[in-house]
Amino acid sequence: MNAPTTSVPLRIDFVSDVVCPWCAIGLAALEQAIERVRDEVTVEMHVQPFELNPQIATEGEEINDHLRRKYGLSDEQLAQNRERIRERGAELGFTFGQGARTRIYNTFDAHLLLHWAGIEGRQLELKHALLRAYFTDGEDVSDHATLARVAAEAGLSAARAAAILASNEYEDAVRAEEQMFLRAGISAVPAVIFERQHLVSGGQPVEVFERVLRELAADKRGAEAAE
Repeated sequence: MNAPTTSVPLRIDFVSDVVCPWCAIGLAALEQAIERVRDEVTVEMHVQPFELNPQIATEGEEINDHLRRKYGLSDEQLAQNRERIRERGAELGFTFGQGARTRIYNTFDAHLLLHWAGIEGRQLELKHALLRAYFTDGEDVSDHATLARVAAEAGLSAARAAAILASNEYEDAVRAEEQMFLRAGISAVPAVIFERQHLVSGGQPVEVFERVLRELAADKRGAEAAE
């Protein structure tokens, strides 16, 4: 009879933005991969801040105009990208609402709340709630009232969320985290960093994340056995 396999602890830093569709796809795929290896790996997940458009006005911009200007995409390319994203999301159980996402917003305040949610142990819950609010329901994730309500939906205090947003209490900490990942060379998201040293970029398939998790767990288990 084989001895039970000891679960290996692995740290994951998920660097992303809440208005990045491939971040929603990447997170869904990563979490499904983690579920597949849950008997072998114990994951410590940290959601890290990245702003795709740090200079964008709080009220945001019409998304098609923004994407045309930023990436030079045609209307046909925009439609193809939207359909590709919708299909990938559906495969993973994430709903991109039809016509819900018409504007792109400044996301710094959302990252303030995600930092606080990490302290409160509700970071992933808030991340999921923010992704649903924006991509599924088309809500303004820069609006303070919306953010406070979404925080409450994630099991956090709406009053405390509102106070943080009014004071920018964690601004210096979030700015420092953003700069750390920029200095590390992160220029696109999602950027999934395993054990602070192995980078996987983009909204990869579940199987890619599963393979990385298994390989890193095996390597760590082997290194510990050799000590």
